[in-house]
Amino acid sequence: MYIGTGYPSWQLAKAFTTASSHEDPAARRRAEERLRRWEQVMRGMTNGTLTIGSRTPVAGLPAWVTPEVVRGGFATGEAAAGGALLPHEIETARRAGVPAERYALFRHHLSDAGLAELNALLDGGAYEVDLPEEAALLTVAWLLRSGDRVAALALLEHIHPFADRLRFAPRPTAVPPRSDVVVHRETVGEVRAALDRRRPHRAVATMNEALTVWNPFADELLAHWLETAEPGSVATVEPGRVGAVESGRVGAVEPERGAAGEPGRVGAVEPERGAAGEPGRVGAVEPDGWRERGADLLARYRHLAAVHTLCTKHRRPKENLAILRTALEETVAGHGLTPRLRGLLQHAVDSMVRRRGVPGAAEHTALREAQTVTAARPTLHTLAQVLVARLTDLPPDIGLPSVDQVVAPVTEEEARTGAAAGSEVPDALRRVVERALSAPITTLVERGVVPSAEVLAELVPQLVAVTTAGAYEDAALRTLMAAVYRAFRNRRSLLLLNLEHQVRLEELPWVAAVTRYRSTTNGGEQARTALVRLGELTLQAFPGTVLPNPLVQELVALARQANLTVPFTEELAADIFEDTFTPKVVRAARLAADVLEGTLYERYYGIDFAAIRDLGGPDAFAALCRDRAGDRTGGSWVAANGMVIEQSQILTSHNLAALVHPIGVDPAGGWPELARRAFTTVCRLVARIHGNPRPLSTVKDAAYAWRQALFFLSLCGLEDQIAVTAWIQEEARRHPEHVVRRLAPVLAGLRHVLVGGGLDDGSAPNSRRFLGWSTGGHWMAS
Repeated sequence: MYIGTGYPSWQLAKAFTTASSHEDPAARRRAEERLRRWEQVMRGMTNGTLTIGSRTPVAGLPAWVTPEVVRGGFATGEAAAGGALLPHEIETARRAGVPAERYALFRHHLSDAGLAELNALLDGGAYEVDLPEEAALLTVAWLLRSGDRVAALALLEHIHPFADRLRFAPRPTAVPPRSDVVVHRETVGEVRAALDRRRPHRAVATMNEALTVWNPFADELLAHWLETAEPGSVATVEPGRVGAVESGRVGAVEPERGAAGEPGRVGAVEPERGAAGEPGRVGAVEPDGWRERGADLLARYRHLAAVHTLCTKHRRPKENLAILRTALEETVAGHGLTPRLRGLLQHAVDSMVRRRGVPGAAEHTALREAQTVTAARPTLHTLAQVLVARLTDLPPDIGLPSVDQVVAPVTEEEARTGAAAGSEVPDALRRVVERALSAPITTLVERGVVPSAEVLAELVPQLVAVTTAGAYEDAALRTLMAAVYRAFRNRRSLLLLNLEHQVRLEELPWVAAVTRYRSTTNGGEQARTALVRLGELTLQAFPGTVLPNPLVQELVALARQANLTVPFTEELAADIFEDTFTPKVVRAARLAADVLEGTLYERYYGIDFAAIRDLGGPDAFAALCRDRAGDRTGGSWVAANGMVIEQSQILTSHNLAALVHPIGVDPAGGWPELARRAFTTVCRLVARIHGNPRPLSTVKDAAYAWRQALFFLSLCGLEDQIAVTAWIQEEARRHPEHVVRRLAPVLAGLRHVLVGGGLDDGSAPNSRRFLGWSTGGHWMAS
């Protein structure tokens, strides 16, 4: 398979569009950086310095060098540990009195003074390894002080050719990382930065400006016009409705003209209605100083309009405030009002008084007071800045043992920032702070800090790092190897072809250099315990979600540490699938046969697990998957690939069987409970199909959740299967009609299989086997 430049070109165009047109300067800067990287990808693919699809995509860099990788697994040609010197490197060079260059720093670290600094870091543990390469010189220092000069020199031979380009020393920190089993999603520094990035919400700020500036000013304009009413007219109201009578209309006369024969609206006679018929209209009099006060109001309007620019409603000609202001400008200037403007003025005043009452009246005052209270509430931006200040003095590289003090109500001292004392921190900001909570991973799941299996996969390396590093007897080496493991798991995956595997941890020269110091007996039982608990936690927390690839990698690492050979399988990408499988997938299918032969799962999916046991190698397995996928014409080749991959997942149970045996997970709520919860996920996903313009990914996820529900149900006894199936029927009926309609053939198939039937013999015409991939339009989306 050949990887062309189509995808990079598309990403380049997207980045260019954002960089050139996005309204947010920060978004434009981020897009400019993406643009730079995709330009590097395109340039490298064109000139041959990049080989996309290889484990060594960058010419001149060995596989162990961490490449800079962008979306889709494309290497840019740069090393992640290269680039400009970081602040801590510059400070080290200044303190050591050497040039601020990588090679000079490399030589310094190998001097007596430099090795002493590295040994101090090893003993204290106050360092952070952000990229695996940053552990290399620490490993050299450890080997030298352990007397293993041969291994140290061999390691130096590996890294010396890149000493002028790559960063091989760690970043010092104020405190060492915690070594217990608590984890956190983000550090204090990352959470603080996320809160600080929150900008004021323009819509909220606009509303508050309207409530505190323009509504009160509109009241002043209205009150000013009502001064022109005939004495006593404004107070004449219908019972229960303030200002509703017409005797208080604005513009009944043009005061400056004062003619007795012109008692009508401002600036003109209203002959058809007559002077005697409407003696009480507003505008009948002009109090002393009325025009002067009007001029002052207009001057203040110009100042407010220049200062308060968010709300522009007052500028719209048809808005009441604009009409009152325009009429006042014309009157103060001595111009007569046109008939149209007189009508608009009359309507504006009538509607304002009718809707909210006369300014100063009880109803009007209560409304404005409530609006003032609303506007005085602190915004999310203001409260976020309070939290930023609270986090500023905390160590940035660690998590929080508790978030209670950080999310406590605003204090009197903090009220100076604009947030009222006693203001509560809303859930939206509390959830951001909780991302820094350091706690056992089960606690984070229970508190909702870990909302998905994908987020769980991000956290597990912190736990697995401690477990796998337990095989090293030396405490300093344990800490170092745990740091290397965490950094290595942050390494972004490459796009690979020809069934090549990603670089493995043991391929790093500094990890290989200390392999002899790793015990084959220490930590095995601890790793097995962690493996079982992680498997149970994943199933219990996210029973309707397939294991994401990063989580599978952690399970593999724990199994290796526990001396277990388990064929965990990763999810394959349909767009680069090469129509074949590795031997590991065949082993996983045979393991699934041991767990699922003779079960509901086997009957539902029409599998012959006995034949699976006798199946040949990967080619035979791939042929079986293609045969089971059926007709793959009529759609995209990606969907055709997806159909084959899905069959492989069905035949292997996609790691579920491996968790049952040999791992031995035993969920606390039992298999019936997991089946019910997985079906709840099915219903939630199927509900999202309705009205969805792009439903196929949701259909696929729903089919995967259904497969997991069937797997759990297949591990139940017959009585539990009958009870859970009845519950599933009732649960489906609780959802909207479109969900019931889509699930009806799926549940009919389940009932038919439960009583011993099959779905391939035509005995269940109203049933459907729920699969996720299809080359044609999926029936679930219709």
